[in-house]
Amino acid sequence: MTGLERPLLLSQGDPAGIGPELTLQAWLRREQDSLPPFAVLTDPGQLEQTARNLGWAVPIKPVEPSQVASTFPHALPVLPLSAQVCAEAGKPDPASAPSVIESIERAVQLVRSGEASAVVTNPIAKHVLYDAGFRHPGHTEFLAALAGQDGNAYHPVMMLWSEELAVVPVTVHIPVSSVPAALTTELIVLTGRIVARELKERFGLADPRLALAGLNPHAGEGGAMGMEDQAVILPAVMALRAEGIAAAGPLPADTMFHARARKGYDAALAMYHDQALIPIKTIAFDEAVNVTLGLPFVRTSPDHGTAFDIAGKGIARPDSLMAAIKLAARLGAGAQTS
Repeated sequence: MTGLERPLLLSQGDPAGIGPELTLQAWLRREQDSLPPFAVLTDPGQLEQTARNLGWAVPIKPVEPSQVASTFPHALPVLPLSAQVCAEAGKPDPASAPSVIESIERAVQLVRSGEASAVVTNPIAKHVLYDAGFRHPGHTEFLAALAGQDGNAYHPVMMLWSEELAVVPVTVHIPVSSVPAALTTELIVLTGRIVARELKERFGLADPRLALAGLNPHAGEGGAMGMEDQAVILPAVMALRAEGIAAAGPLPADTMFHARARKGYDAALAMYHDQALIPIKTIAFDEAVNVTLGLPFVRTSPDHGTAFDIAGKGIARPDSLMAAIKLAARLGAGAQTS
């Protein structure tokens, strides 16, 4: 099947969070927002119960991957899991962990086998999975481990994408105090290389432009505010340029993200988590999408968490999930499975 014929797959996410109701809302808005056909890997009964609780008329139909496109116009296609789900909205339970993990594993398997085009992951709660014995730091690392079962090593890169801004944190979920030691020239070059390659191959940019933020205020101000910018980041910029990648920096982070500055690059590489996520969540809080680069398949996800506090109330906005579905379709249409 071609990328256009292969369906998108949504993983279940934590069934006690807002993932189930966002999935239902996305299907209800399929025509209004021109969404491509997708199926969700979950327990059909649990999803039906969620729809009933919310008073939403969403027909649920268990299907095989080949039936998704024909089913989608009149019912929400579900690829049933072997694990039953008995989750209560807003009350996370480690007993749901097997279904959460199975949903992700099967989605990846179907994409790798060519039966689906991309994976869109609903939010998970890592602490719930940890309580059930999950050993990966998070979603991204688990996906990289699943991809690595083919014998290759993959370095996943998290990119937060919107029409207005794309940002990549070079270091991710570590304390700010640990960033200087974790930040190396080699890591920055590897990250920049992956970002440039995938902007070209998956996003269709002929000559991607990268802007690298400095670590310190004013990008170190010539060493007056720290040497990392000159000793670590600048050599990475020069190395990327030597590979033919259009890279600029290190740049003062406080002047990189206004509208005029954003016109000068296609993706910004930030040196730590909040340096990347604060600007994109300010600019595109409801529309930003988390895209994992560096994997042999397309994976996107909404840029938010499980929101247990509002789960089951029907008030969560599906904008980010719908943006993730649209971007996955765009990237997956031309992606090659491996």
